[in-house]
This record gives sequence, structure tokens and C-alpha cells, in this order.
Amino acid sequence: MRKRNESVTLEHERPAGPPEPGCSLRHSLRLARPHGEPAMKRPLGRRYGLWFRLRKLLIWLLGVYIAIPFLVKICPAIQVKLVFLNFVRVPYFIDLKRPQDQGLNHTYNYYLQPEEDVTIGVWHTVPAALWKDAQGKGQPWYEDTLGSNYPVILYLHGNAGTRGGDHRVELYKVLSSLGYHVVTFDYRGWGDSVGTPSERGMTYDALHVFDWIKARSGDNPVYIWGHSLGTGVATNLVRRLCERETPPDALVLESPFTNIREEAKSHPFSVIYRYFPGFDWFFLDTITMSGIKFANDENVKYISCSLLILHAEDDPVVPFHLGKKLYNIAAPSRSFRDYKVQFVPFHRDLGYRHKYIYRSPELPRILREFLGKSEHAHHH
Repeated sequence: MRKRNESVTLEHERPAGPPEPGCSLRHSLRLARPHGEPAMKRPLGRRYGLWFRLRKLLIWLLGVYIAIPFLVKICPAIQVKLVFLNFVRVPYFIDLKRPQDQGLNHTYNYYLQPEEDVTIGVWHTVPAALWKDAQGKGQPWYEDTLGSNYPVILYLHGNAGTRGGDHRVELYKVLSSLGYHVVTFDYRGWGDSVGTPSERGMTYDALHVFDWIKARSGDNPVYIWGHSLGTGVATNLVRRLCERETPPDALVLESPFTNIREEAKSHPFSVIYRYFPGFDWFFLDTITMSGIKFANDENVKYISCSLLILHAEDDPVVPFHLGKKLYNIAAPSRSFRDYKVQFVPFHRDLGYRHKYIYRSPELPRILREFLGKSEHAHHH
């Protein structure tokens, strides 16, 4: 009995003894799992999955990068939108009918109609000296003040935003404090102005507002100030005014470029495509074929009035060298032989970049010396 019991016990305890050759391999693999091969497979698999997803993303981005130039070529309206950026309304949620909400308590909002089906919103800020008188006054009073003894600046803003843009409002305040009327407006398709944007349309809107001012300003000087894309509108306008022999008293170009092709090529948006094969054909020719030229470099050859160019060396949107190049084209031009042409650079350390030249404490002096004393005492 004892022997049989022992044999039974031995049978039950056999697994604890030396394992069979096949079992030994399986057992050793099981024991090795925490430190062995399968443990390596998990991070390797995870790494492979991450690389696979990254590669898919890179392929997708490359496809988009290659597709965009073709999309722009097929749909030129995309490029037009990128030039004008009129759909970017910054700051948001402001009521353009209420300039006083932007701290302009001596400003009136008008609406003018340059053409049928086109309406443009206009702000008229009177000189700071008339601030008290302006309180509670309506459109007739504001229109009448254009005939008072103060010069007028017609301000043409750049792309994106509206006439209520922060840096624009700050410039109106500076110019008003220096004794200027400031009349500004949103081109058709910008802000609350109605119409479809185009270079021709923007220029015509500016001409309409200029004529509206001249009909009310008597013999007071009227200056035209363009900023960024607005410099293209400004030179278009002034060339036309000079051709019809009604030039403004002076032209101020802030952060100007030579022409839209050179500006588009230098713009930060174009950096990733600048060396793309066929860049000119895909992007620049598309702009030109859409009727957008803004040829400041050509226009200045036909302008006969004083010209002041202001440009910051650290301008990241319109490179400083384009403003300097425009000056070098204008200065020797025969059309300016009887007029002042001045270029004022602002050192990069000042940090004025593309739209903060209004902060310069030197600006009042520069304008006073170039345009004449701010306390203009013209008598009819």
C-alpha cells in the first residue's frame, strides 16, 4: 500500500521535477517575458505606429503644399482675397456707425455713394481744437467745418480690417491733435461698405471722396496719406488727379512698396513658396491677370506734387528696401523737379514695424516741416 501511495504521490508531483524538453522551452519563454523579446516588441510596435502616422501626415502636408498653387491658378479669386483680405474684420464686434466707441468723440460717420449699388462708410474727424464745438453736432456742421481754416488729410488704409482698426484710430488722433481734419473710409467690400473689391473700384472710391472733400474745403490744403496697400490706391488716385490738373497739396506714403508683384514676392506669406518651381506663373501672374497691379513705381513718374515717404527698417510686411527703392525711382523723376521728395527712415530699434509709425515723437516735427505748420492760418 505504501508503495502504491508513494507512486501516486510521485505521479502528482511530477511537474515539480525536471520538465520534458518541449515544456522546458515553453517554461523558459514564460519566465523570460518580463525581460525578453515580447517586452521589446511593444515599444517597437508603438514606435513604428508613431512613425507610420507621422509619415502619413507628412505625405498629406506635401500633397496640400503641391495642390495649393494649382488651386490658386484654377481659382484666381483665392489670390484676390489674399491680396485684399477684406474679409478679415479686425477688431470684431465694433459698430462702425459709432466712432465715439473707439474714443473718437469728435468724429462723424457718413455714407457716400460713388456708383450705383456701391455705398461706402466714411469717418470725418475734426481737428482737436474743435472738439468741444463738435459735441452733439450733426452732418451739416461737420461738412461746414471742412471749409474752416484747417488743412485736410484724406487717409487711405491698407488691406484687412476696417476704418476702425486700432492703429488707424491712433493715427487719426495724432493727426487731429496736430490740427488736421482726417477723412477716412472703407473701400467697397470692406467694413460696412457695399460692393465688390477691385483695384479700379478702390481707386474710384478714393476719387469720389477726394472730390467730395474739395467741394467743401474751399482753398484749404488737402493732403493724401496712404498706408501699405493704401499707398497703391494713393498713387493711382494722385496720378489721375495730376493728369486732370487737380493735384493734391502733397502725398504721404507710409510703408509703401514698388508694385504688387514685388510686394507679393517679399510678403511673409510667400516664404514657403518663394522657391517653388513656377512661383511667378502660379502666384504673381494670377494677381496680374486679376487686374491687380498697384504700380507705385510707374505712378510716381506721373505725379507732380510734394512726396513724403515714411518707412520703418523693421517692417516685416512691406520690406524697407521696397520703400527705399520707390524713393530712388521717384527722386530723380522729371515730374518731381519742382517739388519736395523726402524719405524718412525709422530705425529698427524703435520697433515701429509695419503700422506703428504714429508712435514716433518725431512725427509732428516731420509733418510740420514737410506739410507746413499745423496751425494753418489760411485766409480766403
